[in-house]
Amino acid sequence: MTKKYNDFLRVILFFVFLSFLPQTINAQCAGDDASFEVCDIPNVSSKTIDLFSLLGGSPVSGGVWTDDNSSGGLNLTTGILNAQVIRASGIYRYTYTVTGNAGCVDNSATVTVTIGGYSGVTSPNVSVCSSVVNFNLFQAFNGVDVSPQFNGQWHNDTTNQDVNSSINVENMEGTFYFTYTMPAIGTCPAMSSTAVITIFRAPNSGNSVPLNLCGSDGLTAYQNYDLFTSISGYDAGGTWTESNGTGELTFIGDHNINIERIYNTYGEGYYNFNYTVPSTHPICPADQTTVRVRLEKSLDFTGAVVEVDSDICESEIPTATYRLTITRGPSNIPNGTYYVTYDIAGFTQSVVANFNNGVASFPLNSVFFQKAGKFKITVLNIASTTSALTCQNIINDLYDELIIYPIPDLNGALITPAVTCQNQEGIIQITNAAKLADGDYDIVYNLSGANTVPSQVTRITVSGGNGTFVIPEIFNSRSGFSTVTITAITHVVSQCVNSANLKGEIQTNPLPNGSLLRLQIQNVCFGEEVKVNVSGLQTLTDVTLSYVLSGSNTSGVENIPLTAIDGSSIFVLPANLLVNSGSTTITIVKLKNNITGCESDVSGISATFILNSIPSSPIVTDQAFCKTDQSTVADLQPQGTQYKWYISATETTPLPNTYVLKSEDYFVKETSGAGCVSQPSKVTVTINDTPPPTLNLDGQNFCGLDNPTILDLSNNTGSPSTVVWYDAPNNGNLLSSSTLLVDKATYYGFDLSTVTNCFSEENLAVTVSLTVCDSPQYTFFVPDGFSPNGDGINDTFTIPDIDFLYPDYKLEIFNRYGNGMYKGFKNKPAWDGINYEQSGIGSGIAPNGVYFYILYFNKDNRPPQQGRLYLNR
Repeated sequence: MTKKYNDFLRVILFFVFLSFLPQTINAQCAGDDASFEVCDIPNVSSKTIDLFSLLGGSPVSGGVWTDDNSSGGLNLTTGILNAQVIRASGIYRYTYTVTGNAGCVDNSATVTVTIGGYSGVTSPNVSVCSSVVNFNLFQAFNGVDVSPQFNGQWHNDTTNQDVNSSINVENMEGTFYFTYTMPAIGTCPAMSSTAVITIFRAPNSGNSVPLNLCGSDGLTAYQNYDLFTSISGYDAGGTWTESNGTGELTFIGDHNINIERIYNTYGEGYYNFNYTVPSTHPICPADQTTVRVRLEKSLDFTGAVVEVDSDICESEIPTATYRLTITRGPSNIPNGTYYVTYDIAGFTQSVVANFNNGVASFPLNSVFFQKAGKFKITVLNIASTTSALTCQNIINDLYDELIIYPIPDLNGALITPAVTCQNQEGIIQITNAAKLADGDYDIVYNLSGANTVPSQVTRITVSGGNGTFVIPEIFNSRSGFSTVTITAITHVVSQCVNSANLKGEIQTNPLPNGSLLRLQIQNVCFGEEVKVNVSGLQTLTDVTLSYVLSGSNTSGVENIPLTAIDGSSIFVLPANLLVNSGSTTITIVKLKNNITGCESDVSGISATFILNSIPSSPIVTDQAFCKTDQSTVADLQPQGTQYKWYISATETTPLPNTYVLKSEDYFVKETSGAGCVSQPSKVTVTINDTPPPTLNLDGQNFCGLDNPTILDLSNNTGSPSTVVWYDAPNNGNLLSSSTLLVDKATYYGFDLSTVTNCFSEENLAVTVSLTVCDSPQYTFFVPDGFSPNGDGINDTFTIPDIDFLYPDYKLEIFNRYGNGMYKGFKNKPAWDGINYEQSGIGSGIAPNGVYFYILYFNKDNRPPQQGRLYLNR
């Protein structure tokens, strides 16, 4: 700004000052209000404007100034205004207040000051590198003269756009003109200043992307890694260097590295590789971009242990604190700070914890543990706070449980009335203990009543609200009723304790008296039921006897329940205990009252009995008989009064000696002198029966003219050499082979087996027919008369042997008048002189005379034969 312009401003300011001198004088203690303009801000006079002198009237000194608009330019003590430190043009008010002056009314007066705009003085030329990104245009002022005010407007003259004071030069290059204008205010004119700014483009080494890799996963794919892969938007012509001395960059222009080799040689860590692009102008520095290669390895927490400290009782919840400690497993965990992520009941939390020598510990928020219960704290992940999380750390199932134990509470629980016996343990059962968690508890109890015992401690195991404990037998020495009172309970694991007042009843029953027992046992045969008669049970009705066997048979303690009537009972010794014959002793060792469950030891009560030997089973062989002999049991072997025969092995009633044998099994037992019966021996009896003989076809027919015999009949059977014949089926006479056969006689044949030597029971009945003869071979004659006078000689008219030759013949006899007198045939062969064909007058005895016959042969087509005969009485 020129000197001529500054002088002009001073003249203007002088006249403005004169124009604002007060015109009216008021007799006010603070003076009158006043107005004032300051347009020449750089003028030295603008720094020392005395506001008191501007007040009109007769102001009283000693008042107080206030900067009503907080301009920041007024010295409140001296009332001197410095316009150059006011950073914005505008209208500002300053109030002078006078108080406490005697004889003067309290008042105040205001001086209104208009501060004109000032745009400052710029540097001749400003150079800027684009790398600064944001450039404040107020930096273009020379910094020597008064600083420009801030409420003006910047304008980019190059692009003809209004802009803010801060501009982005990142993508700008070249010379630009920016004008800063302060607007006119009051009578103060507007003013402007122009800055010339040259922007130089900075070199660009690009933007890098960190390369985070997990060496534990294998780095084979990174054996020839191009570093340019990790940057973008870079200028060519730069060079790569490294900061860690891996030796992977071996020449200028090298940009490929073997990351796998770096990890195998140097392990995990940060490895920096720098890409540098030089600047073409001194104002811009070279640009460098660093590619950070981070190599990590998995942390292995296998075998690590998590412990939450510590389990508490429910009553300790308000003051309890909790801490989780992680102790590493076999694998090394580097010292350092780690993020630990864990879960509590579905809520995930993350904390920062320090691992030192493989151990990390941190507090847990107690808000998660506000009630009794079991809380599972599961570590989900552990990762270094500096980790890029490229590796999946091995956590596995890493957890612990925090238990807040409820205070043991027996309220609402019950003691089931218990029953025991004198000098025996008493089982006390607690039920409905719904407020007791499952587990072990120590209780303190008292006994009162029939038995009195103070302050006994015992342990119970509770499951599902139920538990039991034992009152020792020594505390149940007296029979009767006692009261059990539980006075305290302690949870064994947590040692949480609580008072109690749970009562129940126990009944102690007396022991049964076995000293009066008596046993009676009869001697029996081995294998038979052994009954034991028990007496002396007195009033007992339902008992169990415990006994042992000794002697020929021994046993452990056996128990037998008995129902007693009038003090007596009977039981049978189990057969499986009596395996030997001889003398055996039974001894009673215990007596139990089943109604009360009480039992007592018994001594000196025994009985001896004998198990008589059983004869050996008889030696037998299978036997065979002929059916025709009708053999009976008396025929079986062995025989004797000591042997009895039975139809089955289990039958107890013997068969009578008259029992007829059949083809079946029979069983024989031997009875000893003591009446003991052997086991049965089986005899298979076979009743042999020979089939009856068979008759050949027409074997019953013979030619009567041949005088056949029994031998001829035998030859007509299927067994001619073994068949025998009788004249009756039962009790008949044996016929010799030479016995002549009689027509129409019946013969009974029986066959004889050459194997069994038995005759057949059934017979072959044969009625012989002596009829058939061959007529050409045999001749016959017809008599010419007969004399039916009853003298036994020729009393009938009979044609001898006609029925043998012509068995189907027919004979008709007529009188001389042609009247029929008789008709004959094989079964009616003889005419006795009676007229059979007529009735009435012509019937009756035929008179003497000549009669005529016709003989019909009915065989071989032989014609009938006629003739006459003479009847003479």
